Amino acid sequence: MFLTSKTHSKNLNQRAMTNQLATAQYIVCGSKKLRCGFTTGSAAAMAAKAASRFLLLGDKSKSVSITTPKGWLACADIIFDESSFKKNCVRVGVKKDAGDDPDATDGIEVFATVTILEKTASDVEIIIDGGKGVGRVTKEGLDQAVGNAAINSTPRKMIEKEVREAAKEAHFSGKIEIIIDIPNGEEIAKKTFNKNLGITGGLSVIGTTGVVEPMSEQALIDALCAEINVIEAEQQGKKIRAIIVTPGEYGLSFLKGYKSANNLEKIAVLKCSNYIGAALDLIASKNFTHVFIAGHAGKFVKLAGGIFSTHSRTADCRLELIAAHAALSGANRNTVAAIMECATVDAALEVLDKAVEVNTESVLESLEQKIEAHLERRIQNAFKWAFLMFTNVRGIISSTKNIESFFKEMSL
Repeated sequence: MFLTSKTHSKNLNQRAMTNQLATAQYIVCGSKKLRCGFTTGSAAAMAAKAASRFLLLGDKSKSVSITTPKGWLACADIIFDESSFKKNCVRVGVKKDAGDDPDATDGIEVFATVTILEKTASDVEIIIDGGKGVGRVTKEGLDQAVGNAAINSTPRKMIEKEVREAAKEAHFSGKIEIIIDIPNGEEIAKKTFNKNLGITGGLSVIGTTGVVEPMSEQALIDALCAEINVIEAEQQGKKIRAIIVTPGEYGLSFLKGYKSANNLEKIAVLKCSNYIGAALDLIASKNFTHVFIAGHAGKFVKLAGGIFSTHSRTADCRLELIAAHAALSGANRNTVAAIMECATVDAALEVLDKAVEVNTESVLESLEQKIEAHLERRIQNAFKWAFLMFTNVRGIISSTKNIESFFKEMSL
């Protein structure tokens, strides 16, 4: 039977007053005020702390708190799984609170089963592993070795710290096992990128700060880094180490047929969202030799302005850039004004098609030259690269001149 307390203990509230409570912090995103939360790693550490204190000290507090690596306090009510209680083993859990972040793992229950394996005269040995609903690593390049539970280094350190403190307070020495499990974790993992990363059978227990900051750019970049590490590890020892970078679903749909037509089926694709610059920077820090950059003009036109973070909140200057290059290519004031009134890149290109004083191809060539210049400046000869830009209506509208020879090298 599961029993969940709905109130925090008096002592917990007193401690919370001396620290910033993670779930009481907010960030401003556009016009919205979004509440912060705590990570799966923090939930696992709180569950391990509550279970070890219960087992070693007889502490039956209804709430638990930890100080996260960020320095904020994470607090949660304790879920007692009384059916699991044995003389040397208890299982308790907490519910994750991701704040206002659109996190697939928000509200999941994270359990820790703490077992005393043996008592010894000195020292404490702690074994941490994952149970049902926690994924297993199947590919090189991730935080944990192949075969390990997908419980990252920082959560492991957090779990060990809390259990060691309980053992010290109880004057216990011996071997303790902590198994983290997440009910429904395998099903929930289908909504995450774990499959792409080579994590099977459940969720990852992650979090470098212990805190969830809604719409966190760093969290997305960390996920990109993890995927790049996996792709790099799969290509160790190869002479040609290639990767394809595209922002989103339009790019993925376009590449399905395009990869086959150009013998690129075996080349891994990285979906980088709006973080084109960050993705290229991360790739440059690795050992890749060839990078093909392909994307929809709705985002890639912005590269002509040196804009490598392409979310519309950061910059939406597609039409301004097309208008500027149209003017440079000979467009008159009326054409430029008509471009500025458009809503999409395709609509702007239609204006150019109808213009008498300028042709669409010259404008696209001008944009392409500027995009290539900004890419060269960003990449700094870290790898060979080629670029392609398309729209859903027109197909390919721009690409680097070296693209055919580049593909031959990539597919070796």
